[in-house]
Amino acid sequence: MTNHQNANLPQGHDNESLSWVEKREATLLAPYAMHSCDSQGRKHPSLEHSYRGPYQRDRDRILHSSAYRRLSGKMQVFTGEMGDYHRTRLTHTQEVATIARTIGRVLGLNEDLIEALALMHDIGHPPYGHAGEDALNECIADEGGFSHNQFALTIAEEIEIRYQEFPGLNLTYEVLAGQTKRIDKTNTVGPKPLLEVQLVDAADSTTYDAHDTDDAVKLKLVTLEEMSSVQLIRDALKRTREKYSNLNDDLTRKSVVHQLVERQVTSLISHCAGELQDRNFGSAAEAMSSDFLIDHTDELAGQKRELEAFLYRNVYRHPDLIEVRQSAQMRLKEMFATYCQRPELFPEKYQARSEKVGVRRMAVEYIAGMTDHFCEQTYKRICQ
Repeated sequence: MTNHQNANLPQGHDNESLSWVEKREATLLAPYAMHSCDSQGRKHPSLEHSYRGPYQRDRDRILHSSAYRRLSGKMQVFTGEMGDYHRTRLTHTQEVATIARTIGRVLGLNEDLIEALALMHDIGHPPYGHAGEDALNECIADEGGFSHNQFALTIAEEIEIRYQEFPGLNLTYEVLAGQTKRIDKTNTVGPKPLLEVQLVDAADSTTYDAHDTDDAVKLKLVTLEEMSSVQLIRDALKRTREKYSNLNDDLTRKSVVHQLVERQVTSLISHCAGELQDRNFGSAAEAMSSDFLIDHTDELAGQKRELEAFLYRNVYRHPDLIEVRQSAQMRLKEMFATYCQRPELFPEKYQARSEKVGVRRMAVEYIAGMTDHFCEQTYKRICQ
């Protein structure tokens, strides 16, 4: 909430009413959290709201976007043909937001910023999960490739239309910068991300480690006994059996998944809270410029890598999924070629953008915005 924005309050808004957000954050947030009053604002300055802070408004803009709603029709790992129990990209996003807010609250971080970052983090995912991303990346590899993290920024800054005066959602600098950091997580140039950005990444891995285990066992791709070769699963099974007796398979699986989430969240909080207290950072900028990271202990980080390696070998590379993955990639590549040959197939409202970014990039963007079901319908309509 920058001073130049406060100086242009509309009728019915005043500095006293706006300061409610600042007072609340001063009371609840740690000094090292990102406070709304320190925001660098938006590309297109706008009047602040009397009782919603800038990151609350970012959250709402993302929540009401078309791209966010379409996540309900996009697969996470498993397709709709395999049932309706498993996660979609939307339910994954909601789980990430919930876990991230829980941790953020304990650590004294900005929950509104955390939620906005979490809700945005996957809005650029194409149909068919990472298989779809890999296919679209191949289609346009000679023009910079395709990244769902980059496409999320494109959606937020160019494609979503919410205002007459300019394109995009006009999100705050901090939310856009946080998403930018996700594009290349190996890039160590410049300051590290805000603690809130780091936390969402940690919550993301916590979430998919647990729910991919849950979905894989529920779909009978693997068993818990097979997964007990992994330390995290073995420990979770042990705690479950010590606490309960005579659980059926369904309740055992649910208990193990609960233990997985609980173990990771508790460990992260315990590890980070103590170090943050010792470091006693005086601002978000000070924390960013230090060597501190929101992360697990080395021991738990190693156990997570072991679990993820198991999931990669035995679940993500399962023959049933490989077949679905290859079929989906073939369809996406065929659709891409068709749109490039016949750009008149683009809906009229996309014609102007195709002239701006080129037909090939537009083809990738249009396909990436589709839900799984709409993609299948479109493939049948234009390719068969």
